[in-house]
Amino acid sequence: TGMVQETYISPVKDFIDRYGKAAIVILALIGVYRIADIVMGVMANVFYTDLGYSKEEIAAVSKTFGLFMTIGGSFLGGVLSVRYGVVRILFLGALLSAITNVLFAFMAQLGPDTTMFVVVIMADNLSGGLATAAFIAYLSGLTNISFTAMQYAIFSSIMTLFPKILAGFSGTVVDAVGYSWFFIGTAVIGIPVL
Repeated sequence: TGMVQETYISPVKDFIDRYGKAAIVILALIGVYRIADIVMGVMANVFYTDLGYSKEEIAAVSKTFGLFMTIGGSFLGGVLSVRYGVVRILFLGALLSAITNVLFAFMAQLGPDTTMFVVVIMADNLSGGLATAAFIAYLSGLTNISFTAMQYAIFSSIMTLFPKILAGFSGTVVDAVGYSWFFIGTAVIGIPVL
């Protein structure tokens, strides 16, 4: 009983005691902050393949340009969070994530265009890195040093739970409305975060 209390109950109680009623709003934000990217991300590789890109082209663009832009976005997110504050950069990250999802809709209309593919991947990964860095800083600020591991684990689980449930329907939505409307829809579901 003591282990259950210390491991599970105390970290939750501490969080609720520190944030009171605001804890519900904070947990809701955590639950939807990455929703636009997670729901969209499930269909990304299928979309690239449906546009006619080979697995080699997808890997070359997404793993090369995407990796460097994610690292750059993470660095930028960290620097901007320190300079302007985490909450402002959280907002910027959510806004940029929604905007880059609209770029995917444009790409769906344009068809296969390698330059556009590179630009969209770079923008998406830069914004994703920035948003993730700010989000990690935000989550880290919410934790109590005595319960960091458990509280962070809870936050991380909440962060992906609802978006992954929605993402399970992504293929059905694409079949019903097409890629362009799907990507616009993923941008729209990111708006409540703002």
